[in-house]
Amino acid sequence: MNLEEKAKKTTDGDKTDTDRIEKRVVLRAARSRVWRAITQPEEFGAWFGVKLEGAFAEGATVRGRITYPGYEHLKWEAVVREMEPGRLFSFTWHPYAIDPNMDYSKETPTHVEFRLEKTKSGTLLSVTESGFDKIPSARRTEAFRMNDGGWTEQMRNIEHYIVERVP
Repeated sequence: MNLEEKAKKTTDGDKTDTDRIEKRVVLRAARSRVWRAITQPEEFGAWFGVKLEGAFAEGATVRGRITYPGYEHLKWEAVVREMEPGRLFSFTWHPYAIDPNMDYSKETPTHVEFRLEKTKSGTLLSVTESGFDKIPSARRTEAFRMNDGGWTEQMRNIEHYIVERVP
């Protein structure tokens, strides 16, 4: 079974359990194009819905503001963990951190990983967010539910973004 068939085998290429969310989409673009879309702050921000300050680099803390309607008051922050050009980009963050009065810094962040694999028709993008079992139980279920839906939407967003801007 090739990568594209694997991505289609599960519902929308998704897999979840209580600790991790996995999403997959085959993008009709070269890996280098998808890599730019996930690692260049302006491009990432365009499809993700965030205006970022600074560049993605291993060890860097990148901050910004959410631009998605209804969430513009929220800050966005992630710590870049890995960057293997054309293959792997990962960061940690605090999932569904929407209460401006709560200090999320005491929580263990989740780990978000973007993996790229070449396919016959383009690039398989796999996104995995793991570590939900370490989120405090009072907010774990809601954070998981909201991020699961959020990643489903983000996969549609990047697909739409790539289709509109492929060169």
